[in-house]
Amino acid sequence: MNVHPDHVRPLVAPAARTGRTPLPDGRELGWAEWGPADGVPVLFSPGAATTCSLGFGAGVVDALGVRLIALDRPGLGASTPAPGRTFADFAADVAAFAGARGLDRPAMVGNSQGAPFALACATHGAVRALAVVSGADEVADPRFAEPPFTDVLPADLYRLTALATREPEVAHTEFAAFTPARMWEMVLAGSPPCDRAVYESADFAAAYRGALREAFAQGPDGYARDTVLAMGRWCIDLAAIGVPVDLWYGDQDFGHSPDQGEGLAARVPGAVRRVVPGAGGALLWTHASAVLRALTERSGDAPGSGTGA
Repeated sequence: MNVHPDHVRPLVAPAARTGRTPLPDGRELGWAEWGPADGVPVLFSPGAATTCSLGFGAGVVDALGVRLIALDRPGLGASTPAPGRTFADFAADVAAFAGARGLDRPAMVGNSQGAPFALACATHGAVRALAVVSGADEVADPRFAEPPFTDVLPADLYRLTALATREPEVAHTEFAAFTPARMWEMVLAGSPPCDRAVYESADFAAAYRGALREAFAQGPDGYARDTVLAMGRWCIDLAAIGVPVDLWYGDQDFGHSPDQGEGLAARVPGAVRRVVPGAGGALLWTHASAVLRALTERSGDAPGSGTGA
């Protein structure tokens, strides 16, 4: 398919609808929606230390008939904490959420650190198709400790990965020292110029920094638990995934996956890897239309497909 950047501005917009949905154990999952209320449902697992308020596809979801539903993971934003939670626990939460809201098995988008959580949903059959966009890779995989990646990954990332794998409680304490301001500075410091142009635009910066503050509103433990899980060994059976999966990376983005998803694609049966020229880690916002069109086509939910969620 042809992949062109979106020329819609602004790239983000306030949610059309927000709420909290009770889960079977009494916890609640916070959410925000964009697009038509009767549109094709697409769940969204946001990136590190952000919340459901930071959506994507402003000006695109309505045109495509997509009902984008962003979720707060436990302990972030409006979602009830769940200490010690696992990837499988999140997949169970998503299945329960979809059932409670009558969504059947929707498609899903996972961005950045939200990617392994979305992959877990695919492994456990909670979603019918998945788009991983600028997805965090399993850096704890032993192959990343060998050349050529030893010259690509920063030494501190190796240290934190080893800590998350061998001493997760110590790693949790270190990650819990992060703040919204520190997260913002870290994102900008690791971004190529094409991404900084997106992140530092006035409307996006305000929305992003607002989502960071919301993510830490209940304290840092939600972010810390997310990061311990994402930086350690995933223990997700990627070979068991039986739904369509697209892996999207910008060719300027080396921060999320050292090989831009090549090894990850080889581990997911039938995965389609798409590397977009001239794009970086902000691909989700600059190419939202292409991502959502491909996802709805792969899930059988594109206009005229004759199926729905």
